[in-house]
Amino acid sequence: MVKKKEMAVLLVAAITLGMMSGCGSKTGAGSAEGDTVTINLYQNKSEIADPLQKVADAYTKEHPNVKINVESIQGNDYNTNLKAKLMGNNAVDIFALGDNITNMMDYVEDLSAEPWVKNAVDGSIDDVTVDGKVYGLPVSVEGYGLVYNKEIFKDAGIDASTLTSYDAIDKAFADLQEQIDSGKLKDKYPQLEAVEDYAAKETWIPGLHTLNVPLSCEYKSATELRNSDELGLKYADSLKALLDLETKYTPSRNDLSKLNAVDYSTEIGGGLAIERIAVVQQGNWIGPELKGIDEKTANKMGMLPIPTKGVKEDCISVGISIHWCVNKQSDEKVKVAAKDFLNWLFQSDEGKQLVVNELGFVPAFKNYEGIEISDPLSQEVKRYIDAGKTTSWVMGGFPSGFEPKAAADFQGYFSGEYSFDDMISHLKADFKELKKS
Repeated sequence: MVKKKEMAVLLVAAITLGMMSGCGSKTGAGSAEGDTVTINLYQNKSEIADPLQKVADAYTKEHPNVKINVESIQGNDYNTNLKAKLMGNNAVDIFALGDNITNMMDYVEDLSAEPWVKNAVDGSIDDVTVDGKVYGLPVSVEGYGLVYNKEIFKDAGIDASTLTSYDAIDKAFADLQEQIDSGKLKDKYPQLEAVEDYAAKETWIPGLHTLNVPLSCEYKSATELRNSDELGLKYADSLKALLDLETKYTPSRNDLSKLNAVDYSTEIGGGLAIERIAVVQQGNWIGPELKGIDEKTANKMGMLPIPTKGVKEDCISVGISIHWCVNKQSDEKVKVAAKDFLNWLFQSDEGKQLVVNELGFVPAFKNYEGIEISDPLSQEVKRYIDAGKTTSWVMGGFPSGFEPKAAADFQGYFSGEYSFDDMISHLKADFKELKKS
C-alpha cells in the first residue's frame, strides 16, 4: 500500500487548491445507455440517506435506463452486514468501505482508470491504493469536534470565539450548566436540560472518534499506527480529561452508566435538534440530518475544538471517513453504470453542486472551483483547515475488530465495572491481541 502522506498536505490540497484550481469535468467510463440496469448502493451514513436518494433520483432522471436503490445502515453492524451480503451474493454494486482494504480485495473493482482519480487530493486515496492500483473513491473530507448551538451560547453570554483551550471550554460549560439548572434560560429554551450528551452506545463514538483524539497527537498517520504492534496511549491523562469534559455536563452526570443507553438518534434528533442539549461530539456529517429536522436550528450550529489537554487544545480532527467502492463481482454492465454514476456525482457540474449543497460534503477533489460550501458545519471544518488547526484521523490504523472491543472498554468504565486505568489496560490488551490474529 502506498504510504499515507501527512494530513496537512491533504487539507491544503482539499480546500486551498480544491476551491481555487482545476478544470471543468464531465462524466466518464460510459453510461451504459440502452441497457436497463439496477445499481444497489449500500452505505453506512444513515444521516445522508434522504439526500443521497435525491441525488440518485437526479442521476436516473438523466439516465432513465438506470435505477439506483440506496440502502443505508447506521454504525455498528455495517461491516458485518456488508460482508454477509457480499459473501451471500446479495446484490451490492457500490458500497462504503468500512474496513481495511486488504480484507476486501475479492470484492473491490480496480478504479485506477476513472476520470476522478487524477483530481483526488493528495493523501485521499492512499488507504485504498494497493500495488499502485486505486480501489475506492474518497467521499468527502470530514471533521469533528464539539458541535454547539451558537445561539444558546450567545444568550448565555458566552463568547465562543474565546473557547480555544480545555480550561476555557470547561469553564464555559460549567457556566452554561449553572444557568440551565437555575432556570435562567428556560423561557427561551424550555426543553434545555444539560449542556451536552454523549452517545456511548454507538461504538464508533467512543471506540473510534474519542480515542482518536489523543492518539492523533501521538501517531503521525494511520499507517504509523497500523505498523505498531502495541497501542501507546502516551496521552492517557488527556483522554481522561476529555471524557470528564464530555460527560460531567450531561443529563447522566450523576450516573454515567446511563450513557451506555444513549444512541445517535437520542443525541441528535432527540437532543441537539430540539435544543434539549447544546453540545455533542460530532462532525459536519450531521448537517443534512439536522437540516431535515429543523433547518433553522441546523443553521445555528458551530464547532468548538476537541482538546487534548496539555498537548493540542485548539484543534478539530479531520480526515477521509469513507471511500465508495464498486463490487468487482457485479455484472459488467452494472459496473459500467456504477462507475459512470460516481463520475457524474463527483465530477459533473450538476453533481458537484449536489455533493456540496445537498449532501453537505467538503469535497476531496481539487476541481471544485467556484463552488461555495453552504452547510454551516462544513464551513466550520473549512475554517479550521484554513487556520491549520487540525489533527489527523489515525483510527484507520486500528486492527480489524478493534472498534467494538474498544467501545466495550469505554462502556465498562462508564458503568463502573472497572477504573480508568483498567480501561487503558483493556484497550492496550485488545489492540495487541487483534494485531496477533
